[in-house]
Amino acid sequence: MKKWLCVMLAVLCSLELCGPAVCAADPLGISAQAYVLMEADTGKVLLSKNGDEKRPVASTTKIMTTLLCLESGGLDDWFVVDPEAIRVEGSSMGLQEGDVVTKRALCCGMLLPSGNDAANAAAVRLAGSLPAFAERMNDRAARIGMTHTCFVTPSGLDAEGHGASARDMALLTRTAMQNPDFRAICCQSRAEVCFGNPPYRRWLKNTNKLLTMYDGVIGVKTGFTDEAGRCLVSFCQRNGISLICVTLHAPDDWNDHIKLYDYGFAHVVSQSIDLPEGLCVSVVGGTEDTVPLRTRDPLSISTDNGDFRSLTVQVQVPPFLYAPVEENAQVGALAYYYEGRHVADVPLYTVQGVSAQAQESGSPGFWSRVLARIRSWF
Repeated sequence: MKKWLCVMLAVLCSLELCGPAVCAADPLGISAQAYVLMEADTGKVLLSKNGDEKRPVASTTKIMTTLLCLESGGLDDWFVVDPEAIRVEGSSMGLQEGDVVTKRALCCGMLLPSGNDAANAAAVRLAGSLPAFAERMNDRAARIGMTHTCFVTPSGLDAEGHGASARDMALLTRTAMQNPDFRAICCQSRAEVCFGNPPYRRWLKNTNKLLTMYDGVIGVKTGFTDEAGRCLVSFCQRNGISLICVTLHAPDDWNDHIKLYDYGFAHVVSQSIDLPEGLCVSVVGGTEDTVPLRTRDPLSISTDNGDFRSLTVQVQVPPFLYAPVEENAQVGALAYYYEGRHVADVPLYTVQGVSAQAQESGSPGFWSRVLARIRSWF
């Protein structure tokens, strides 16, 4: 009897200690071992669990491989795939030796059916070998600010040292979704592509079921290996608000993302930003000393609960313009940053034109005014 009492007491203590800790750490009941919910405009993390822990990321790796492929240009140029590169295990877009393909088709093959053959073929085409391409992946990751990442394979197949944190994958997705070609591909449930020997048209199906499960989802990538478990990166947009969700090793990933998006859209607001007033730029040799500047389109930025205290703006205009100045000419921009991360650029245009003075440019009066203007800046 005493033994049973001890066992029951131990169980009750463990429930009391573990229950609140689990709730406090994960109030939404997310199955993922690591996750991040990020607001896409500002890059601010809204919710996170083990968000900076480097983990295997499986085929979500192909987000980086696809981005590099799209950024390399020549997307519709035909070439023959490397026969060794496409001999790879796992998911495939169906490449065979001798096939003629384009980079754009390979990108569809990576993002939709998650073709490991497509990832290897793209890597060898761009860098000559898989290790050389991995160096490019890591260089790009460093420029993005991915500090807990090391890429070894272009496909995401398990390899020693290969992995990234959930937060890093969200930052990568934030960059990738700014690429129009990437965005156009990853949102498709299926896509028609052309490749083969000779090339012929066929359809590729997207493995991302979340595209049809939750309103507003427009990407991005699924992944699975035995070591990584189920991995999912998605992007969702509603009413001007854009959110990124990353789950790593998540048995219930579809529902994890739905829960996280429900939370995000309930707490994030999109708000119009008041642009600086009285912007102008000096004019040299004109009938007016300055020309006022304006923007064409309003700017809206999303943050959690409308907190814009960390939003800063840089006015990027030249020190002066030479007359004549045309009306409605773009002469600079407003660069917005949130907690030091670049958010948006808003072009600045001249409100009116400024004619050049009728006086000859070689006269003493002209150069006196130029020198006076330059001295005034210092």
